[in-house]
Amino acid sequence: MFGLKNHNLFFILSALSVCLFTACSTNKMVSRKVAKEFKNSQVIKQYQVGFALYNPADKKMIFEKDADKYFTPASNTKLYTFYASLKMLPDLMPALKYIERNDSLIFWGTGDPSFLQFAVKDKSAYNFLSASNKKLFFAPGRYSGTFFGDGWAWDDYDYYYQPEITEMPIMDNMVTSTYAGPNKINIEPKVFASCFKADSTKTTGNFQVTRDFLTNNFHYPAVAVKPGYNQQNPYKTSAQVTVEVLSDTLHKPVGLIDFKIPADAKTLQGAKRDSVLKHMMLPSDNFIAEHLLLVCSNQIGDTLSTVKAIQHITKNYLSFLPDKVKWVDGSGLSRQDLFTPRDNIYLLDSIYKLVNNPEKLFDMLPSGGKSGTLKSAYPKTDKPFVFGKTGSLGGVHNQSGYVLTKKGKTYIYSFMNNNFVKPTAEVRAEMVRIVTYIHENF
Repeated sequence: MFGLKNHNLFFILSALSVCLFTACSTNKMVSRKVAKEFKNSQVIKQYQVGFALYNPADKKMIFEKDADKYFTPASNTKLYTFYASLKMLPDLMPALKYIERNDSLIFWGTGDPSFLQFAVKDKSAYNFLSASNKKLFFAPGRYSGTFFGDGWAWDDYDYYYQPEITEMPIMDNMVTSTYAGPNKINIEPKVFASCFKADSTKTTGNFQVTRDFLTNNFHYPAVAVKPGYNQQNPYKTSAQVTVEVLSDTLHKPVGLIDFKIPADAKTLQGAKRDSVLKHMMLPSDNFIAEHLLLVCSNQIGDTLSTVKAIQHITKNYLSFLPDKVKWVDGSGLSRQDLFTPRDNIYLLDSIYKLVNNPEKLFDMLPSGGKSGTLKSAYPKTDKPFVFGKTGSLGGVHNQSGYVLTKKGKTYIYSFMNNNFVKPTAEVRAEMVRIVTYIHENF
């Protein structure tokens, strides 16, 4: 009997040794072949590239190219906001904080981006305020930051991808204008309709709305509006504008009040967190990303602060990262953000374990050839093999995520391209070529 036990133990140890040797050999083979693809690439030699490939099954980094160097992440930053939200936010987002005093309902913003957001379309706060028979008062003052994040480009103020940051965002903090006839546009929220003026000096070109930098004065040329026209412009935010938009939207008066949030303030539950996260990740929504960090801040104190949220997240949830991050905003609009490819790998591995459901996770991420910002990067397919996050600024184009191989493996990769002057399409094509090579060969 003793001999039989020893024999079984020897068999188990031998089998384990073979498995470990095979896994090690496979990883080395993959590393050599991927290294060759990078070495032979004429495109990659022309700019700064960082890359890391990781096998989560045996917890091994397979291949690295400057993976410990810092790169501008652009919207790869949203992966960090995504992870923080999964760790800190409840299944139902906190839509408002409020108290009822005599004949009044006083409420505070939580930074929740889903209030009538054009994709999420959550009406929890709207229905709650609309149904109240009390006098409504908004109490501002929780947000401690500025209307733009650190390092944002001020001259992008009029573009849809850079709305301002507020404690009580409404309808994406943007004005939407749409075609309503050859010489007519529909404007939402309607309170801004009186702010739109035709510029009689401009009688040629396409119809396009622009806004003054520091005011809510919107202008458009005196030309016909074409069917299908649809445009979003960020509006200039303030506490007064917030109550005006609320009053217009709710069809009832909303007042301003100077009232510090008390300890007994109640929380109104709102949109499903995972739905909001999906709407951030697929189209790479900067507005949602920035405000999610404020909601995270809401979970740790009375002040809504991007800085405090990032400090808390970094200290309490990101100690496992190999390199210290420089993280300043939720969306990646800032060029002050700096991460390493191997940081992204460790983060993606932690996200994978935290969600603990690949199908659910991959549904919340852009997928190559099928959805989100990766839809047009890879050939159209109903069976995508890449799930992840892109990130683009001038001279920056990144991809970080998960690649499924034809041999049934799941690898984690981070591909960061910085400081190029060639067309982004050429950089993207080379990145897609190498990721597809990994899918097809390993």
